[in-house]
Formats: sequence, structure tokens, C-alpha cells
Amino acid sequence: MNKKPILAICYDFDKTLSPNDMQAQGYIQSIDYDVSEFWKQSNQLAAENDMDQNLAYMYMMLDRSRGRVLFTKETLHENGRKVQLFPGVRTWFDRINQYGADKGVEVEHYIISSGLKEMIEGTEVADKFTKIYASSFYFDNAGVAVWPAQVVNYTNKTQFLFRIEKGVLNVNNQGVNSYFEPNQYRVPFRNMVYIGDSDTDIPCMKLVNINGGHSIGVYNSETKDKSKVFKMLDENRIKYFATADYTEGSKLECLVKRIIDRTISNEILESIHYDCISEKKEETKGQSEDELKKEELINKLEDSSNFANTHAIIEQLSNIIEWSEAQKSKLFKIALENNQVTYILKDNDVKAFYDMICKDNDSEEAKKIKEIMND
Repeated sequence: MNKKPILAICYDFDKTLSPNDMQAQGYIQSIDYDVSEFWKQSNQLAAENDMDQNLAYMYMMLDRSRGRVLFTKETLHENGRKVQLFPGVRTWFDRINQYGADKGVEVEHYIISSGLKEMIEGTEVADKFTKIYASSFYFDNAGVAVWPAQVVNYTNKTQFLFRIEKGVLNVNNQGVNSYFEPNQYRVPFRNMVYIGDSDTDIPCMKLVNINGGHSIGVYNSETKDKSKVFKMLDENRIKYFATADYTEGSKLECLVKRIIDRTISNEILESIHYDCISEKKEETKGQSEDELKKEELINKLEDSSNFANTHAIIEQLSNIIEWSEAQKSKLFKIALENNQVTYILKDNDVKAFYDMICKDNDSEEAKKIKEIMND
């Protein structure tokens, strides 16, 4: 292998890295709202106006701040600094990175969240992420939020997995739509881990799962409510589940370490696989479609296991007039070693084909075939 494989661990944020919605850990209270009432009004606003629920809560935050809180990027960063994290999160990233480095795997961490990017940027672990994909605001020259800049909901979360896969991380880079050969992906899906807690993570979990990656459902150890992860496991959305405990030696840490162990082995095998593909391309380079079809038919004849199939292949072979000496040699060997061909060499169609390719050929194999057909 020429370079270290990259393992991308992608996280939801609310109730995955933090026990509660980030907006409910200071911001909603700062605008004199009851948390449940805020979400009730936000969801009602979305329902009554055919509105995206994330746009609805962003509008509510912007609108209800007027006259109460100066709604700036710094305000959101400050609220982010108040966000509580699950046990072990603060040291998790460095521990996992070090384990990966010791095993020859480069680990990267990404946030894919419907929460607010500006609040996540205020948390003490913000600098641990290669990229934070989350809903965000456009701020005017005075730093005041005036309009949504990015809205991330459960269905469009998957686009960011494709960006990570191809290494096209900028949200405005259209290169994400470009075609990549399978061995050109910076982080193939098999080297992705998605960690989430609820239905909003299902599209990402499913996408990672069906492409050979690893999806993990987490639940709060205090409530011990496993109903969501049980449901996701039953529906094949996740492969594993664990408590949202990021402390050293936790079940989640042990699981991710096992995934890192597997990553290096997988990549060695994948490297061999692509070497085989390259060798095949190199050796078949310049061969016409007709030549490739001839080789395919010869291989089918060699593998034929019943008389009906053999006759069907002979019919196709009989339509081909020109054969190389190497191809004739293969066909002679098949006639002498594959009983399904040998036993019917005297049948009219098989005999006609082998008469044609044995004509003017003085090899020992051709002589043996002629003897059998004329016996």
C-alpha cells in the first residue's frame, strides 16, 4: 500500500455527542421560552406553511430574538460553549486518532447535523472535526444573522457522505458530481463510520451500511431507552449499538477500535483487488470486442457441464471464422479434457466446428481429435 487508509467517522450531534438539543441548552431559555413550547410552535409553523422543520426553527430563533438577544455569530458561539457533552467526548477524538495512527490508519471526524454550525463551532471539541456540516446562517457586515445560509435535514444529509467519499468537501464544489473510478475515492464507503441516535440519521446509516461501511446507533445511558436502536437494528439501518459513552474502555470505544483494526486488513485486500484489475486491463489492452468475445466463448465451453449447453456454445463458436493458434490450442485441449465435449465430438454440429479448426493443423492434439471424430 502506498498510503495510509483514511477512516472517516461521521457524527450526528444532538443526542449523539450531546444529551439534548443544542438550542435547549441556553439559547431557548435566553429568549424567555419554555423549551417544549418553542419546539411546539416551531413544528406548528412548519406544518401550517409546508415549511421545512429546520427552516422553521431557524426562523423562530431569528424572529424571537428581536428585542431580547442580539442574534450574532458570537452569541451562537457563546451558546455553543454552554452545550453539554456526553462522558468522554472531550478526549475521545485524540484517543481514537492515536489508536488509528498506531495501526496505520488515518482517522478523520466529521459532523453531519441538523443543528446549528455556529453553535457547534462554539463547543470545546469544534477543532477536532475535519469539517462541520450543519445548518447555518448568513451574517451581515455587523455580524448579525439575517438569512439561512445552509439547511441540513435528514434527507439531504447524505450528500455530505458523497463529498467525504470523493474528498470534495466544499459545499459549493460541483466536483462532487464528477465520475470517479472506484479506486479513486479518497474515503470509500467501506471506510466510513456513521454514529447517530434516531430516525433522522436513517438515510445516512442506510447509505453507509449498504456500501460496506459501519453504522452505529447510540442511546443515553441515563434513560436506558433502547427502543430506537432496537428498531434501527431490526430494519438493518445499523450494524451495532452502544450507549453514548465515549470514555476510555467503553463499549463504543472498543467497537470503533475493532473497526480500525478491520480497516487496515480490508485495504490490503482491496489494494490486491485493484492490482488484479490493473493487470487485467494491461493484458487485455488493445484487444477488440471480437477477440474478447472469442475468449469468453472459449471459457464458457471449458466450463460447460451439460450437453445442451455445449451445443449452444458450439453454435456461437461456429459463426467465427478466424482463430489464433493460441485460441485453437485452447479449443483442442477442451475437446480432449472436457468430457461434455469429448463425448459429443461426433455430433454433426460439434464435428463440423472441430473439422474447421483442425483443418491444416498437424499438432498432436488436432490429430487426436480427428481420430476420435473419424473412429
